[in-house]
Amino acid sequence: MFANYLIGLREGLEASLVVGILVAYLVKSGRRDRLPPIWAGVLSAVALSLAFGAVLTFSSSRMSFEAQEAFGGTLSIVAMGFVTWMIFWMRRTARTLKSELHGRLDAALAMGTMALVLTAFIAVGREGLETALFIWTAVQATGQSTDPVIGAGLGLVSAVLLGYLFYRGAVKINLAKFFTWTGAALVVVAAGVFSYGVHDLQEAGVLPGLNSIAFDVSDAVPPSSWYGTLLKGTVNFSPASSWFEAIAWLAYILPVMTIFFLPGRPKSPTPAAPAEC
Repeated sequence: MFANYLIGLREGLEASLVVGILVAYLVKSGRRDRLPPIWAGVLSAVALSLAFGAVLTFSSSRMSFEAQEAFGGTLSIVAMGFVTWMIFWMRRTARTLKSELHGRLDAALAMGTMALVLTAFIAVGREGLETALFIWTAVQATGQSTDPVIGAGLGLVSAVLLGYLFYRGAVKINLAKFFTWTGAALVVVAAGVFSYGVHDLQEAGVLPGLNSIAFDVSDAVPPSSWYGTLLKGTVNFSPASSWFEAIAWLAYILPVMTIFFLPGRPKSPTPAAPAEC
């Protein structure tokens, strides 16, 4: 549940910050009349995310076991890609998000109502679709239909509350550090999702080596124990992993975590203007 809470909090906070920045900018610039298109875009994005989750659930329920495993494994790998992209995008833009959104909103205001709707829709929809996909893969991985949804729901509620407090100016934290450390935690979660996706593809017969076991610690970490369930729910840890699963986990987490904590490139100095004669 914690991993899904973290996903809901992280994705929801991004969306809440974006909406808060857009709303605050319109209010402070005396354009309250342009708020309805923003909320229309937000609600449309939420509806699309819910519909996407429903389509995933309905589509997979009508497949054979092999097709379900192949479908789930493929989407797990896609979810891993989305989360990785999101982690690095927010790490790069956390400091400049406000000015970037102000620029987009100025352009949207000049273009008209539909541009405002589209701006809010894209800003919230990206996080919503990623969240729906990640929750769906968590449900498939844990075999539980309620805990991942409850965890993500609590994370989203927390994110909305924090977003409102940010908007009201009641909370001030270092967003760059916040997204750095939650991003590092999500790298571990994404590695587990990638490994689980590989396992699904092995069960579907797409990849070989299902019975070639790298390690089996089921006696020390029984899958039905509370700590086995906790490890499965947070980082998708499997007590009995194939070589392909173990290699996939290491092949993801070692380079991604290393790159994530590399210092950013220093800004190149602005060239001096040539002196006038």
